[in-house]
Amino acid sequence: MLRTTGGRAISLLRTKQMSLAFRTPSLIHKYSTSDKSNDDVVSRIKVNPIKRVNESLDKKRARLVYQSRKRGILETDLLLSGFAAKYLKDMTNEELDEYDALLNELDWDIYYWVTKNYKTSPVPDRWKDSKLLKKLQDFSENKEKKILRMPDLENY
Repeated sequence: MLRTTGGRAISLLRTKQMSLAFRTPSLIHKYSTSDKSNDDVVSRIKVNPIKRVNESLDKKRARLVYQSRKRGILETDLLLSGFAAKYLKDMTNEELDEYDALLNELDWDIYYWVTKNYKTSPVPDRWKDSKLLKKLQDFSENKEKKILRMPDLENY
């Protein structure tokens, strides 16, 4: 963090007070662990999905394409965008609704579920019997051993 004073930049991180504050064990503990009885990290960072009423099938597919490509975490972007390019155009309305619900989950959770890293993030009961998640897991195995790239938009 820099502050300009009289035309000169002064680094606040170089001051003893700031460097000690960032190294204080109690602060590190406060932000690296959560007391489950008082603090639920997911409820603090997860945003409730927007309720969409009367959304046409074309608009829903276009939105899901965008949400599959622009997640914020490259690993999840690559998996979901490739999956969407391959399967989205053939999904039924019910499958699109299920995929939409999956995209409302946290990015790293999706990534760990798709790559079957259950030790890091166990699959919640609502997704355990999901055919769509199973299909996504099969896709992520990359049996063709292709280098994953963001698909061109004409592939959707």
